Amino acid sequence: MTTTVATLVDQPLAIGGREFRSRLMVGTGKYRDNETMARAIKASGAEIVTVAVRRVDLDRTKQEGILFHLDPKRYFLLANTAGCYTADDAIRYARLAREAGFNEFIKLEVIGDEETLLPDVEGLLQAARTLVQEGFEVMAYTNEDLVTALKLEDTGCAAIMPLASPIGSGLGLINPYTVRTIKRRVSKPVIVDAGVGTASDACVTMEQGVDGILMNTAIAAAQDPIAMARAMGHAVEAGRLAYLAGRMPRREIALPSSPTTGMLD
Repeated sequence: MTTTVATLVDQPLAIGGREFRSRLMVGTGKYRDNETMARAIKASGAEIVTVAVRRVDLDRTKQEGILFHLDPKRYFLLANTAGCYTADDAIRYARLAREAGFNEFIKLEVIGDEETLLPDVEGLLQAARTLVQEGFEVMAYTNEDLVTALKLEDTGCAAIMPLASPIGSGLGLINPYTVRTIKRRVSKPVIVDAGVGTASDACVTMEQGVDGILMNTAIAAAQDPIAMARAMGHAVEAGRLAYLAGRMPRREIALPSSPTTGMLD
């Protein structure tokens, strides 16, 4: 008689009333050309693709522009406020994105320091409150601080996006404990944003139980962005499945894999 083993079936990623199959989100910056960008995004399997409103031409008809190469029927285009250093700037560019035909979602960034690109918490909270009141589904990029995450949740943000490490650093997940704590304490989706450098970083990050990862430089700056995009897609899936499966307990002593009873003398 064979024993049937139930296969884990994950639920879709739900953010702001929408559902997505992929838990990997990717950006559009830093690629050597638009063809490479488009091929890498396709290879990643991502559904959500971020677009920096302040840094791209919003005219979708220009072939040299990023938006020309991204089919809105295939990808969920997520406008972001990258490059904004004040709450007022972030609010203005979020409104501009909506006027330009983007959806109601906005990835909110308010940068506080030019060298580290760490967020300005005060400005972030101010912008989040205003945009939520105006009907935006705010996905807020923040540091890995629980108190800030809780305050962002209280403002009505649709997702909390703590960094793994500074933007573009490729250092991977520096503080897994704090990220796990944020995930445990907030009820909104937790999407780790920034700092992932390679596929093993993505896998380890997803093993913390977070809901997804957003990355850009790790793919765009790879020697082969298309191959790295494919690797990242697999790594995110593997890390998520490993989290759901539940890892074995850590031990400081060896434990035989085979039973010791019934052994031949």
